Amino acid sequence: MDFKQIQGKIVKNAIEYGKKYNIEIDEDFALLKLYEEAGELAQAILIHRKKCRHEKYVSEEISKKELAKELADVMGMVVVNAYLLGIDLMDAIDKKWINKEK
Repeated sequence: MDFKQIQGKIVKNAIEYGKKYNIEIDEDFALLKLYEEAGELAQAILIHRKKCRHEKYVSEEISKKELAKELADVMGMVVVNAYLLGIDLMDAIDKKWINKEK
């Protein structure tokens, strides 16, 4: 599956989520949701590194699974934000990270 297909599935999922819960998936929602997901990723990292209350400790296997889920959520919301802002994310990644356009 190429990036455009992945992006399409992610955006479709977000739109269906909005319909299901009667939420407008607009730029404001997407940006705030990205912040929320970044916070959840930070929490998962703290738990993974055992820099949290002892009652939140989980096994390495469970904490890795949670980290993966939260990273996927952040990535998904980045894709949704790019779509809503009309940004070709693959092109932007290519220029910023791969071919380092100045």
